[in-house]
Amino acid sequence: MPMIESTGLVLLLWAAMGYLFGSIPSGVILARVMNLGNLRDIGSGNIGATNVLRTGNKKAAALTLIFDALKGAIVVLLARSFAAEDAAQLGALMAFLGHCFPVWLGFRGGKGVATYFGIILAIAWPVGLVACVLWLLVAAISRYSSMAALITGGWIPVVFMFLGLPGGFVLSAVLGLLIYWRHWGNIQRLKAGTESKIGAAAKT
Repeated sequence: MPMIESTGLVLLLWAAMGYLFGSIPSGVILARVMNLGNLRDIGSGNIGATNVLRTGNKKAAALTLIFDALKGAIVVLLARSFAAEDAAQLGALMAFLGHCFPVWLGFRGGKGVATYFGIILAIAWPVGLVACVLWLLVAAISRYSSMAALITGGWIPVVFMFLGLPGGFVLSAVLGLLIYWRHWGNIQRLKAGTESKIGAAAKT
């Protein structure tokens, strides 16, 4: 299918579509459908998979992870099919921001890690696999989801640069900075030794 030239209107369309896709609160919806309670009253109050896991329901956490990742990946793949790479990357950025600041939840969303993985996998799947392996390795060793996200977000731009993918480098660097910003509180708790580990019981 021929691509549509990325005019200002086309870019605006994909930016809006990316935000709307990203702002779908998968964790909140699944928690309600599966009678797990209000995620805002559980654990950290976050809407992502790590906090859903604190309900004790691994299936719900896995589904949240998958759906949140798909939000970013679908936008990239659709934009590449119907527009161009710049539209795909703008849509990806807006999907990430949509997850972090969803209009439906008063702009109080998640930290974007699962959506980040979906985006990186869709932008360049080999780099996405590196990101997944790196996160799993750090999480398995440290038992801190936040530490795994921070290390992954910091190193993936280096992987893009090493592979000579400048477009992916810029996007991943911006997303990496946003991950650090969204995890600022986690960084302080890691320094203080008070950060919750993966699988920690929920505090309701």
